[in-house]
Amino acid sequence: MSPAECKIIELPKIEDPRGNLSIVEEDNHIPFKIERVYWIYDVPGGQVRGGHAFRKQQELIVALSGSFDVIVDGGMEKHKFSLNRSYYGLYVPPGYWRRMENFSTNSLAMVLSSTRYEEKDYIREYEQFTAFRNKHKQHI
Repeated sequence: MSPAECKIIELPKIEDPRGNLSIVEEDNHIPFKIERVYWIYDVPGGQVRGGHAFRKQQELIVALSGSFDVIVDGGMEKHKFSLNRSYYGLYVPPGYWRRMENFSTNSLAMVLSSTRYEEKDYIREYEQFTAFRNKHKQHI
């Protein structure tokens, strides 16, 4: 699997002179059931978030406000996705190392997750990630 399997999903955008509205529905706009939602905010300049992979979790990352970059690493190649519109989300399947950086002032990242929080699903050491990728090449 390459980071090319991670993709930007355009969410519905309902335009209105009073303000726009976007929605996301599980198993419709995204290919999983939403089990958890969390958000990242007040990130100081120059800080990096993430820096881990998941064994099972799928996620959709959305820049609700501001902008930031997501670097997705499949073990052999990396792709950078710049998120800056609240109607675009980055779909990240399980088994990818990802890190978030270059946060603008007052940015707000929302993450929709396919799993509840489970510490053992995290791969926090890059060497363990590459070993996991090599072991599960055919199954991820």
